[in-house]
Amino acid sequence: MYVAIEGVIGIGKTTLTRLLAKRLGAESLLEVVEENPFLPLFYQDPHSYGFKVQVFFLLSRYKQLLPLSQPSLFTDGVVADYLFDKDAIFAAMNLEGPEWDLYSDLYANLSPKIPIPDLTIYLRAPLPVILERIRRRGRVFEKAIDPQYLERLGQGYERHFAAYAHPLWALEADQYNFADNPTDQEWVVRQVQKRLSAEGKMMSPQRL
Repeated sequence: MYVAIEGVIGIGKTTLTRLLAKRLGAESLLEVVEENPFLPLFYQDPHSYGFKVQVFFLLSRYKQLLPLSQPSLFTDGVVADYLFDKDAIFAAMNLEGPEWDLYSDLYANLSPKIPIPDLTIYLRAPLPVILERIRRRGRVFEKAIDPQYLERLGQGYERHFAAYAHPLWALEADQYNFADNPTDQEWVVRQVQKRLSAEGKMMSPQRL
C-alpha cells in the first residue's frame, strides 16, 4: 500500500498523513522542507534561488521515495505527505530557459524510477483558508510567501490533476478538521479504506 497526499503549501498534508499512517498501520513518510538551505532565500528572491531550491528538493524527494520501488521494505505500507510529481509543478512555475531545460532533463531521468501511488489524495481549499493555516503554522520563512504565488500554485495543481491518469481522490480540505474532530477523522479513514479496497489493496486493522 502506497498512499500520497498532495496540495498547496499549508493545506494540511502532514496532519492527514500522520492520521492515516497511524490508523491504517502504515509508515509515514514526511517531506524534508526546513532542511532545504535555499528555501528562505528563495521566498526573498525567487529568480536567483529558484534553480537551487528545485534541485535540492528533486534529489531529496528522489532519495526518500526510491526505496518504495522495493515493497518488501515496507510490509505495512506507506503514507507520504507529498507526490513526486509536485517537483515538476513547482519547477514549471519557478524556472525558465536553460535552467528549466537542465531541470527537465534531470526530472525525466529520475521520475520513471519512482512508483505510482495506489491512491493520491488531492487536498483543496480557498486561498484565504490556506493563508490562515500558513499563519497559524508559524514558519518564519513562509511569512514572505506572496499570495499571488500561492494562487498560481493552486492553478498549477488543478491543471496537473485534471490530466492525472492514476487513482485520485480530490478532497475539499476546508470542510473538515482532521486534526481535532474525531467524526471527520473516522470518516476520512473509512473513505480511504474503501478506495484502497477498490484498488485491491489489503488494509491493516485500524489503530484506535
